Parts: sequence; C-alpha cells; structure tokens
Amino acid sequence: MITLRKTIPGLSLLALLSVWQVLATCLNSNNLPTPLIVGSVFWHGCLSGQIPFHLGVTLLRLVVSFSIAMLLGCAIGIVLGRNKKLDAFFDNWLVIFLNIPALVTIILCYVWFGLTEVAAILAVVINKLPNVIVTIREGARTLDQDLLEMASSYRFDKRKTLLHVVWPQLYPYIMGATRSGLALVWKIILVVELLGRSNGMGYQLHLFFQLFDVANILAYTIAFVAFIQLLELLVLKPLDTKAQRWRR
Repeated sequence: MITLRKTIPGLSLLALLSVWQVLATCLNSNNLPTPLIVGSVFWHGCLSGQIPFHLGVTLLRLVVSFSIAMLLGCAIGIVLGRNKKLDAFFDNWLVIFLNIPALVTIILCYVWFGLTEVAAILAVVINKLPNVIVTIREGARTLDQDLLEMASSYRFDKRKTLLHVVWPQLYPYIMGATRSGLALVWKIILVVELLGRSNGMGYQLHLFFQLFDVANILAYTIAFVAFIQLLELLVLKPLDTKAQRWRR
C-alpha cells in the first residue's frame, strides 16, 4: 500500500506527459510542441545560462516582496484580530484593497514611482498584503483565551507567550497564507516584470509571446513550476511536519 502510494505521483505525471504527447501529435502544430521539444529547449536554456539567470532574478523579487508582505501582514493581522475597534475601523480598507485588481496596483505604482525595482516590489507587496492580513486576523480571532490567561498567570513575557502560546495556534493560518501567497505572488511578479522590468521570467515570456515561441514559453514555465514544487517538497512540508509535532 505504501509503495503504491509513493508511485501514484509519478504515474500521474507520466499520464500528464502522455496526454500532452498525444495532443501535440494530433494537432501537429507549433502552437503545442511535444514534451521532447520543450525538454530540449529547456536543456539548452539551462546550458546557456538564460533560464537560471532570469529565474534567479524573479526568485529574488519573490523572496523580498513575499517576506515583506508576510512580516507586515502577520503583525497587522494579529493586531486587528485582537483589537475589535481597530478591526472595525480598518475592515472597509481591507475589503477595498482586496478588490482592487492587481493590474491597477501595478500600473499605479509604476506611474507614481517610476519603472524602478522599488515600484515593482511595492506593487507585489500591496497586492499580497491584504490576503495575509485577513488570513492571520481570522487566526488571531480564534486564539484560545484560556491559554492566554494561563500564560498570564504564569507570568510569561510577551516573547514567551508569542512563541509558546500564540505561534502554535496561528501556525495553520500562517502556512495557509504562505502556500496561497507563493502561488499568488509569483503570478503577480510575472505581470510586474512584463510591464516594467528588463529582466526576469515575465520579461522573457513577453518576448517569447511576441515571437509566438510556445516552446520557450513552456520551458520557462516548467522551470518556475519545478522550482516551486521543490520548495514545497523540501522546505514547506518539512516545516509543516516539524511545527505540527506539538499536536497530539
């Protein structure tokens, strides 16, 4: 049973590649190249250094913007979740920012601050921040008051209370914001790069779109998706398992 469970992801990927191959063969069009052609383009892109360079630039923007959004979002979310008056005051702000299209925010940041790296990072942070705040706020609202009172009675300082009482309860919400955030942020970054940057995955995809080069579009897409999957497998899942050890 365990062996079968381990082979299912591989079989699923093989089935996807088979469907892709069949469709590409039937269509026989440059608009859908075969997996072998895309794999060849991907390999040559890696050898030339183009894919690693542009992937690295995009990932750097992702790390910076994602870290800022998560840190600010967690802090603001906890404050709003524990303070009903502030929450009521800023609730409409959150609703407004949640419903502003990402494209509008990106364009405004470029118009106001110029086609700079700061404007690009700021656009991503503004788009991601409300989602983090809302998620963490919901977690802060559900904190066990009995545990907080117990920590107070044992004279826990703020740091100890945060690490041993608040953090374990907020962790599922933080992981939810992290996983959904990664999927959201990298998509926004591609649009940011497409509109106002001269490097990165989004910029390259824009060039390939102009050339109708579907093989390179798919190769760059596979590179980024593969990295995110490795990040999930090697970093996020182990962290999730480690942090959940306190649960019985």
